[in-house]
Amino acid sequence: MAILVDEPLWPNHGTMWAHLVSDASLDELHAFARAAGIPARGFDHDHYDVPAERIDALVAMGAQRVPPKELVRRLIASGLRVKERDRR
Repeated sequence: MAILVDEPLWPNHGTMWAHLVSDASLDELHAFARAAGIPARGFDHDHYDVPAERIDALVAMGAQRVPPKELVRRLIASGLRVKERDRR
């Protein structure tokens, strides 16, 4: 069971954004996000969008830095991945 954060590769709102996920449960993800002060509005179906400047603090709290492909692979393996077609 782990909280994972990938590289900030997605530009928006004047910064780069990364994804924060759990490979175990959404309850674990939400609890970690609350403890980190990440607003609920940052949640998008199966992940939180987090700005690049927050990544070091998230890692200090216990999140594991992983490449984007590994994050997706582990999210799919967990059964928590929400497919694009189901996001509508």
